[in-house]
This record gives sequence, C-alpha cells and structure tokens, in this order.
Amino acid sequence: MSLFEIKNLHCGYGSTEVIKGISLTVAEGEIVSITGPNGCGKSTLLKAACGLIPIMSGGAYIDGVSVSSMPVKERAKRTAMLSQTGAGGDYSEYTVFDTIMMGRYARHKGGMFSEASVEDTETVERCISEAGLSGLEERLITELSGGQLQRVFLARAFAQEPDIIFLDEPANHLDLKHQTELYELLHKWTGNGKSAIGVFHDLSLAAAVSDRIMLMQDGRSVLCGEPREILRSEKLNEVFETDVRAYMKKLSEMWNV
Repeated sequence: MSLFEIKNLHCGYGSTEVIKGISLTVAEGEIVSITGPNGCGKSTLLKAACGLIPIMSGGAYIDGVSVSSMPVKERAKRTAMLSQTGAGGDYSEYTVFDTIMMGRYARHKGGMFSEASVEDTETVERCISEAGLSGLEERLITELSGGQLQRVFLARAFAQEPDIIFLDEPANHLDLKHQTELYELLHKWTGNGKSAIGVFHDLSLAAAVSDRIMLMQDGRSVLCGEPREILRSEKLNEVFETDVRAYMKKLSEMWNV
C-alpha cells in the first residue's frame, strides 16, 4: 500500500525551477534512497516533499492528503526531517535528553509547554539507547562531536514517531560502526509499517540500506528501481560522467589483501 506519493512535482527558489516534474511513490515499510551528483536537486526535493519549501505545481501526499495543505501540527505528527545540519535552530543551552524530548512535543496540543508524560520519557530513553547515546543524556549538545550530534537529531526524529521520516545525508559524520547501526535502526523503523526517504551521496550506502533507489540528474528522475537494477544500469555513467562500476571495482580490490 502506498503511504507517500510525489506527483509531477515542480519547485525551486524564487523564480528558479530546480525540481522539474518528479513523481515517486513510497509504500508502507519501504526505504527509498535518492542519489545523484552534487547540485542535481536531491535536498531540494526532500525539503519540498516534507513541506519545508513552497511547491510551484504538483504535490506531495500522505495517504492522499497534500502535505503542504496540512496544519503544521498535523504535519509534525506525520513527518520528521533530519537535515545535514540536524534541523537548524539554536540548541546550545539544551542537553541531549531535552533535545530528543523536543521530538515528543509535536504529539501534544500544548507544544513546547506541555508536560512530558511517562510514555514520552520512556520513548526518549529508548531512542537514546538505540542511537548509542546512553551516558550522554545530560551533556550539552555543544559539547558533542559531529557524529554524536547527528545521532542526537536522528534520535529526536525517531522520538517524534511520524509515519514517514526524511533523511538528508544521514550518515554524515558517522563512523562505520554507527553507519551500520543507522541502517539497523531504519530497518527496525520501517518494519513497523513506517517509511523513510533518504538522500545519499554514496551509492554503496544507498544500495545497502534501500529497497529502491531513485537516480536524479538536473532536477529530474532518470531511473528508479531496486538497488541491483540501478547499480547495473549504464545510466550511472551518464549521470555521474565517469565509469562508476570500474571505480567501485577498483576500490573493492584494495580489500583483496
């Protein structure tokens, strides 16, 4: 069953069109990755899909309801966004625990002024543990490394418990151990009927985590399919303007020691 759908979406900044008629469906329990060269519009598509920037035409829909037409509170209950820089804003005075707790406020009518329930606290504690942040609960986030900070914002997105999570380069700053844990968390998340759309610059990472990959070029969808189909396609060489398979094989040979 399709949970999320992008229909002939056009968007950009000011009068400049960046995304040019992209369509995409995401089923319940599915992880779809978006990849392509720098500047092709990956992050812009993600921002438009979750309602962070205006849409020129077309639209993005959750269960048939336009995301851009949803009240902010309803949108926050159904979607969560993890950007390359967390989620913006100044969190310098907040601890790890308090920052992740912010993900729960979307589920309260009173917003930031709501009192945390037992369920809220238990959810935050679980997300802290799953993100590998145990022992850092009272640490100010300004005292964290880049990788730790990325995990804090990931945990906050999971604590929000949306139907679909949008991730823009979620593996940025993460070491190999925590990249592996990220994939496990995403698959556990989608195993409960949730969905995820992630922007990945690294093709290997995209293939490892995804059910399907959409390949973009110049604001358009060039190809969308299972990872094996995408990695075998000659379109890769056209889009990245290099022999991708030869490059990947050369890298893999370094492990034959």
